[in-house]
Amino acid sequence: MPDTVLIADDDPVQRRLLESMVARFGYEAITVDGGDAALRLITGDGAKRIDCLILDLVMPDLDGLGVLGRMKDAGSAVPVIVQTAHGGIDNVVSAMRAGACDFVVKPASPERLQVSLANAIATRRLAGELQRVRKQQNGTLLISDMVTRSPAMTPVLRTAEKAAASAIPVLIEGESGTGKELLARAIHGTGARRAKPFVAVNCGALPENLVESILFGHEKGAFTGATEKHAGKFVEADGGTLFLDEVAELPLPAQVKLLRTLQEGEVEPVGGRKPLKVDVRIVSATHRDLIADVKAGRFREDLFYRLHVFPMTVPPLRRRPEDIAPLTRHFLARFAAEEGKRVRGISAEAMALLSSFRWPGNVRQLENAVFRAVVLADSEEIGADEFPQVAALVDADAAPTQPSLPAQPVILGDWPGDARTIAPAALRLTDPAGHVRPLEDIEREVIRFAIAHHRGQMSEVARRLKIGRSTLYRKLESLGLENADHPVIDEVA
Repeated sequence: MPDTVLIADDDPVQRRLLESMVARFGYEAITVDGGDAALRLITGDGAKRIDCLILDLVMPDLDGLGVLGRMKDAGSAVPVIVQTAHGGIDNVVSAMRAGACDFVVKPASPERLQVSLANAIATRRLAGELQRVRKQQNGTLLISDMVTRSPAMTPVLRTAEKAAASAIPVLIEGESGTGKELLARAIHGTGARRAKPFVAVNCGALPENLVESILFGHEKGAFTGATEKHAGKFVEADGGTLFLDEVAELPLPAQVKLLRTLQEGEVEPVGGRKPLKVDVRIVSATHRDLIADVKAGRFREDLFYRLHVFPMTVPPLRRRPEDIAPLTRHFLARFAAEEGKRVRGISAEAMALLSSFRWPGNVRQLENAVFRAVVLADSEEIGADEFPQVAALVDADAAPTQPSLPAQPVILGDWPGDARTIAPAALRLTDPAGHVRPLEDIEREVIRFAIAHHRGQMSEVARRLKIGRSTLYRKLESLGLENADHPVIDEVA
């Protein structure tokens, strides 16, 4: 989704010219004819996401300086590029002191305006990223700080907001690399415990013989090597949130002790004589199917019900393609600052390449790919050449395949002689009672066949069905095919 530029100018000719230029630069343009209308979009009840404002200084209702003053009072961080036909030094100084980030004189040349927009949006993105990093470090990351523009994430964030308002145990499910820990931090930062510690534990990385000591603590001399007392993660998180990442990896003995801790609200340090009371909010996460683990005896059923009180699932990146562009820019700003590289943007070709990839490693894989690209970059714009591994995988996925499926008749009715061989599959358009089948059933069967025919190459499936990939994934979900027991669907998922 492109960045959004708001244009506020009372001159309709200037508005049209600016709108045309902004659209040509690859941004989404919104136009208003006055300062009051601009303020409503930026700070009003129906505020929209605005990435930059091009503001005329001289307007009849509320002039540019008035808009800048009210934006400052409202705490708006939207960068403003001021333009006016009167380019006196006094106007420049006044606008800059009022908070404008740049100044152009009418009529602004396309080259000048493009550079100004790119700089303003890049500066805002970097400032937002630095603020987000600081919030993440001090435990005040909010759910509203999550980088997403995907409709698939909207119900997840709404559920997270409800969870943040309570101390209810939360279980976050999803594939590895989807951002489960980040969501857990946002729930903590939005809730009443945000001033207290957030302690994260990767249960899959704990040595089996030290799990109980690390989680619940130990007394000095409790076992060989225990040369001093250790409080344990539960005590460290007292009053705050304990995040148990990959909780399904806990060994069964530790699961028993964890269950008792959750039931009684107290921990028993290894070698301790009496339990210690703790007040901890539990947020756990896993990429595994816990119900299957319970059935297989790998995870305790009683502990499962203790953790699975408020479940939520983070969709994989391939189910939220709208997030690829904002996440890429988010990581680009961060790594450019960390590496000291003057990288200001990414080319349309490179963005198209990233958007065409399915990202089996999800957000973590995208993050690493952008990190590598920033290190490789020799100019201020990252191109497709900085993503050779992604390009190779996309080319491999796009390689044509010809499945050798035998031709079978497509049955158009139940009466004799009404069969025509038109495709290597069988599609019945009527039910056993002779009635036309529901369109939803036919569509489900066609999509199943298309996925099998193209060996799970979802880009090709969408292209052949003449629909977008996001539309295809929505249809998979609405038709109940997303988790169907189908070999090709399993391969895609």
